[in-house]
Amino acid sequence: MDINSIAKDVFEIESKEIANLANNITKDFEKSVNDIFNCNGKLIISGMGKSGIIGKKIAATMASTGTPSFFLHPAEAYHGDLGMIGANDIVLLISNSGETDEVLKLIPFLKSQQNITIGMSGNINSTLAKNCTHHLNIHISKEACPLQLAPTSSTTATLVMGDALAVALMKLRDFRDSDFAQFHPGGSLGRRLLTTVEDVMHKKSLPKCTKESGIKEIVQIVSEGKMGLVIVMRESDILGIITDGDIRRAMESMEEKFFTLQAKDLMSLNPKTVNSKAKLMEAQTMMSKYKVNSLLVVNNDKLIGIVQIYDLGI
Repeated sequence: MDINSIAKDVFEIESKEIANLANNITKDFEKSVNDIFNCNGKLIISGMGKSGIIGKKIAATMASTGTPSFFLHPAEAYHGDLGMIGANDIVLLISNSGETDEVLKLIPFLKSQQNITIGMSGNINSTLAKNCTHHLNIHISKEACPLQLAPTSSTTATLVMGDALAVALMKLRDFRDSDFAQFHPGGSLGRRLLTTVEDVMHKKSLPKCTKESGIKEIVQIVSEGKMGLVIVMRESDILGIITDGDIRRAMESMEEKFFTLQAKDLMSLNPKTVNSKAKLMEAQTMMSKYKVNSLLVVNNDKLIGIVQIYDLGI
């Protein structure tokens, strides 16, 4: 048995079904997106079994990208949790067959409360499709399961349709990375977007020298500073910067007079600087643009620190 071939078959089957999903898009998709966008309440998602698991993921994606949303288990809803659904809420009901009893039982209440409902199923003639405000067709022709029993392609199609809704809403909201970071303050992205350079910069015992400093002194300062650089100063003025790379290149190109060199012979003028109040993402963008690993932190023409790529938590 060729295990790798089995995996490749699954990828091929599911990728084809996802590609075919584009043919199922109707005006109901656009109407669903616009209704969710203009909704004054929440998007509540419900589904049983595997559909419910996918529904939880869709709700989580929505909530983290600007659409207030949560998952409501249909059985729990029918036994008391219907009170969680407000009149202004939109309810997305997921059932691949469109005939899941626990899901269909919610419809009379939702109709009586006049909620906008979005049905997501693989059967455009299903009870769910016929009784929702809008219907999103997630029909697939083949499961990846060799028995055609376990939800595989169908759950993938459900997930992708949910992602399509979320991305469309993100674009309508002009949802940006800074907005995303507000909902992810504990992640690395949130850290780079919300944390400032001042919070992570090195500000004590900065490696400095004068333009007359000799190579031996420079090497010692770079070694002791453990930042791979030294800042060339004249009193409080920044004249330039020397990196360990500058020193190595000088050793190769100026071997004969290397030990006679001074800082002024090695330094790079106009080192890149950043304000202490800049966000880490801004610092990262600068480092990437100028292909440097360190920035001098300067406020009002005064050196106050150094921030390096290792400080950004990338």
